[in-house]
Amino acid sequence: MAILPRAEYERLKEIERESLEDSGTARLVAQAKRDVVDGAPVLPIEVVERLASGENPIRVLRQFRGLTQAELATAEGVGITQNYLSDLETGKRKGPFELHRKIAASLGVPFDLLSSIAVSMQEADPQRVATQRKAVAETRRSRGQE
Repeated sequence: MAILPRAEYERLKEIERESLEDSGTARLVAQAKRDVVDGAPVLPIEVVERLASGENPIRVLRQFRGLTQAELATAEGVGITQNYLSDLETGKRKGPFELHRKIAASLGVPFDLLSSIAVSMQEADPQRVATQRKAVAETRRSRGQE
């Protein structure tokens, strides 16, 4: 047991907290270095700042890669119209997770950078999901499965 003034105790607790933060930061930096060595993309600070400020990540990353909307929309694996991509970038429409995975792959970035604006297929295209459910239900009825 040790007895010390409250101010000294608080000072020691602060040193401990800073030490834990420093070791946590060191772990994050080490992981980031390993990720870069393993091929993770490195984004310029301007791109990171635009993403952090809330700009649409598809637009920011598309512009970073030097692509037009038409080029990204028709890229292999993406296959959407330029108008749809424009609506995604302006926030007029929301795209499903799977489309955002394809866009991320086409841009050569982790899906995590686009996941914040992706939605379920139900939310992205409720009419299409309703039509699919109706077709499935009709098929099951016709086969006597319901």
